[in-house]
Amino acid sequence: MERMLEGIRVLDFSRYLPGPYATLRLAEKGADVVLVEPPEGEPARSLNSIAFAVNNRMKRSLMLDLKDANDQATAFELASTADVIVESYRPGVMKRMGLDYAKVQEHNPGIVYCSISGYGQATAQMNTLASHDLNYMALSGMLSQLKDKQGKPVHPSIQIADFLGGLTASEMILSALVNRYRNGEGSYLDVALTDGLYAMLNTNVALAKESGYNKGIKEISGEKVCYHIYETMDGRYIALAALEPKFWHSFCQFAGRSDWIKHQFTRAEEGFSIFEQVSAYFRSKPLEEWTEISLQVDCCLTPVLEVGELEHHPLWKQRVMEIREGGLTQLATMYPVPATSKRSPKKGEHQTEIVETWLQKGVHSTGGDSK
Repeated sequence: MERMLEGIRVLDFSRYLPGPYATLRLAEKGADVVLVEPPEGEPARSLNSIAFAVNNRMKRSLMLDLKDANDQATAFELASTADVIVESYRPGVMKRMGLDYAKVQEHNPGIVYCSISGYGQATAQMNTLASHDLNYMALSGMLSQLKDKQGKPVHPSIQIADFLGGLTASEMILSALVNRYRNGEGSYLDVALTDGLYAMLNTNVALAKESGYNKGIKEISGEKVCYHIYETMDGRYIALAALEPKFWHSFCQFAGRSDWIKHQFTRAEEGFSIFEQVSAYFRSKPLEEWTEISLQVDCCLTPVLEVGELEHHPLWKQRVMEIREGGLTQLATMYPVPATSKRSPKKGEHQTEIVETWLQKGVHSTGGDSK
């Protein structure tokens, strides 16, 4: 599986998380991904070196000053031989540097050119605004779906918009490559991070328009006793998702409370006796005991695990996705994990190598590789 994209050349001008995650997914499938870095390095290197390392493994690095005419020319030569270009500059920047889709496509008609932005390339009043993951979550309506009991949006500790945007970009790129092999046509892909989030709210938007209810499917929104997150004896949490009657029945039978069976869709709120009884039942055992029960009783029961605990659960002991590279524990983007992996590159590490292999030229004018 890791050789599926062997021979595909990806020129990556993106930065931070969305684009690098998209091209990481391509690299792990065998694509030759070249990261084009400015002289000061890709910004994520200084923002968070670990985040840079884990999202840029399996890639090679070329340092170019895209404000310099000679380096712009080199970048254009590379673009002319690439299969895929990924960029995440503000709209209009690539054009100013002579690296926009229209110009590249004249010399490389089969190019798959992916522009990643927050709000889209031509969205009036929005396309040039600076924003980050939290902004995209807020504006797409996604953040409104993650609220505490007081109705305050919960600040996510993972960058959902960025990683979903990267996933969306990689999906679009792969689709465009299939189209090219079928029809010989290149493609321009305008990927907005807000689009992926908004599209995920398809069901929620439809329900809100029809019923005025803004929290999606009521039965699985956490408002029913059968589908809820409960606290355990030790202050941890367990997720019960016994939506189908047979699973709720199995849970009730295990609890020795057949009287609960007919109350499957009772509201999960204080003041409802069934909810209070079920809550008390979950508080009667610690998470470790509930974890063992979840593996024995087929009732859609799972522990809420911390990131540092994942490797100890039977699921992740068997479906191993961890890799150790560059002194860091990382997760592959696919299963089975690639048989080979490479650490993230040093800035400009493959300067000569890339120019030689992609352009069949000698040592680059910057003086060669960084070691």
